[in-house]
Amino acid sequence: MKQQCLFCERSKLGLIEENSLSYAIRDKYPVMKLHTLILSKKHYENIFVLPAEELVSIFELAMICQEKILKEDDSVKGFNFGSNSGEVAGQKIDHVHFHLIPRRIGDTDPPPAQCNR
Repeated sequence: MKQQCLFCERSKLGLIEENSLSYAIRDKYPVMKLHTLILSKKHYENIFVLPAEELVSIFELAMICQEKILKEDDSVKGFNFGSNSGEVAGQKIDHVHFHLIPRRIGDTDPPPAQCNR
């Protein structure tokens, strides 16, 4: 029996932004302050099976979240934006999601993602 997907239960996640195909939440285990996850509303296991319109939707939402982060924290001077695909690459939850990680002057490299299952 397959376990229920944490990211498919959006009502429990504290959405900070959404559009028709995607939503955004703060990372439960942030590597930096305001670390945000951008996710597809539909369940896809990784970015390589994601339809193009879903990818565009995620990117559009990431741009909105990036603007909001910059307005909220003027110490942010850059971002890491990416996705891990597969357990050996660091993907902890098999639901496509992108990390939008704000970066500040003097930051060290972000540590590997952590998840307590």
